[in-house]
Amino acid sequence: MALDTSVMDRMTIAEAYAFDDVLLVPAYSTVLPNATDTRSRLTREIALNIPLIAAAMDTVTEAPMAIAMAQAGGIGVVHKNMTAEEQAEQVRRVKRFESGMVVNPVMVHPDQTLAELRAITAQTRISGFPVVERESRRLVGIVTNRDTRFASDPNLRVYELMTRENLVTAPVG
Repeated sequence: MALDTSVMDRMTIAEAYAFDDVLLVPAYSTVLPNATDTRSRLTREIALNIPLIAAAMDTVTEAPMAIAMAQAGGIGVVHKNMTAEEQAEQVRRVKRFESGMVVNPVMVHPDQTLAELRAITAQTRISGFPVVERESRRLVGIVTNRDTRFASDPNLRVYELMTRENLVTAPVG
């Protein structure tokens, strides 16, 4: 049986390199680091201040990496090796995080139990919550892992654990 070479004749295989094929030898340069521009364009409208996009791989980019990339001026693409709900939760975590300031905080109520608080902590991976009254949503305290670390009774109420005094607040805006 003869080999059909017509398909092979039409295929062009371009030369390609892997990381191991390239070696950059250090050398003197007249270009100073502060004179370089490492920005890159993601789209016509979006410029990145660093030349990095975190790979959309399940071993690379989920919420923590996307947050770190955003803080450095880059972008992290959350991978799709999860359910749509899980992916949406990863994006929510990134959007909720804003330079150490939580714009839309997860809040708890004084009458919730330690067991409920620990479940919320496990679900959100957040260790500090503003405590607000259910009806008025008035801030009455804050509860953090420092308040609950040594508490063992799952029926304790948040109001028994939370910090009430010396809360530093600021007006909206």
